[in-house]
Amino acid sequence: MKGIILHGGYGTRLGPLTQIGPKQLIPLANKPMSQYALDDLTNSGITEVAIIVGDVFPEKVKNFYGDGSKFGTNITYIHQDKPRGISHAIGLCKEFVGDDKFVVYLGDNVMRKDLNSYVEKFQSSEHDCMILLSDVDNPSQFGIAEFENDKIIKISEKPKQTTSNKAVIGIYFLTPNFFNIISILQPSKRGELEITDALQIALERGFSIDFDNVSGWWKDTGTPDDILDATKLILDTMIDNDKNFISKYTEKSEGIYVGNNTIIESDCILQKPIIIGENCIIKNSKLGPYLCIGNSSEIDNSNISNSIIMENCKIETKQRISNSIIANKTVISSSSDENHLIVGEKSQIKLID
Repeated sequence: MKGIILHGGYGTRLGPLTQIGPKQLIPLANKPMSQYALDDLTNSGITEVAIIVGDVFPEKVKNFYGDGSKFGTNITYIHQDKPRGISHAIGLCKEFVGDDKFVVYLGDNVMRKDLNSYVEKFQSSEHDCMILLSDVDNPSQFGIAEFENDKIIKISEKPKQTTSNKAVIGIYFLTPNFFNIISILQPSKRGELEITDALQIALERGFSIDFDNVSGWWKDTGTPDDILDATKLILDTMIDNDKNFISKYTEKSEGIYVGNNTIIESDCILQKPIIIGENCIIKNSKLGPYLCIGNSSEIDNSNISNSIIMENCKIETKQRISNSIIANKTVISSSSDENHLIVGEKSQIKLID
C-alpha cells in the first residue's frame, strides 16, 4: 500500500501564520502537524509516500522532509499548481500509485488512534474504498455520510439538513479504480473537484464503500482555535505514546518535557503539561498549563498558558498571554493584564498599558 499526504492550500483562516509557510508545517506540540500524518503512515508499514505540494512555499516542505530517509520512508513530491480540490490532487498521483491500494491523508488532520488496524482491514478486503467517520456536533460544516440499515447511501458536502452526524474525516482508503471516477468528475460551484462528489458518484456506480468509526478524537486544524485545541488534545493523550518524538526530551517531572541545553531558573513555576524545546532560557516566569515553546527561545518575567510559542522567540512581558500562537523569531515586550495573540514570523510587538 502507498500513501499520499495533501500539503497544499492557502490556509487563509490562519492569517499571518501562513504568510511565510504552509499551514501543515505549523507545530503542534513542537512537531509539524503534517508529520503526524507521515508518522501514522510509516508506523503502519507504508514506506512509499507522495506529498502533494502547492504554491505556498513548497521548498520549505521539501527542506523539512527531504527524501524521507530520516523519517523511515521514501518521499516523492508532486506539484499541484493551485488548490483545485482533493480529488484533483489525488488524480495527480495516478502514476505514483500504479496498481497498488493507497491511503490519502490530509496534512492538516490529526487523530488519536493510529492507522494500523485500518490499513490491515482495507488491505485484506475486497472493497473499492474505505472512509473513516467521526461524530460531530455541527454536521453542516463537514462532508457527511448518511445511512440506511448500517449501509452508506449518501455522501454530501456540508448539507444544510441531514439525519446523520457522521463526518467523513480527511483519511481515505482507495484502490486505483478510483481514478476512473476522478476522470469524469465535474468541478463544484467553487471550481474544485470535491472528494465528497467523487465518493457519491462511486456509490451511484456500485463501488463497494466500507467505513469505520474513529475512536478517541480527530481534529481538522483549519483555524487558530483548532490548532490550540489539537495541541491540548495531543498534550493530554498522545505525547506519552510517541516514543521517538519524546526521546528528544528530558522529563523534568511528570508532564513537563524539556529539550537539551535548556536552562530553567529556580524562580520559575511550571504547570503541566508543557513542552520546552532545546537551547531555551526560561527566567522568572509562570508557564503552563498547555504550553509549547520551540527551540532557542527566551522567556523572562512572563505568564503564559494554553499557547504555542515557536522557535527563536523572545518574550518579556508582565501582561498575561493565553490562547495565543506566536510564530518564529517574534519579540514581545510590555509592562502590564492579558492578551490573546496570533502573531506571524519576525514580528516585534510592544504591549502598552
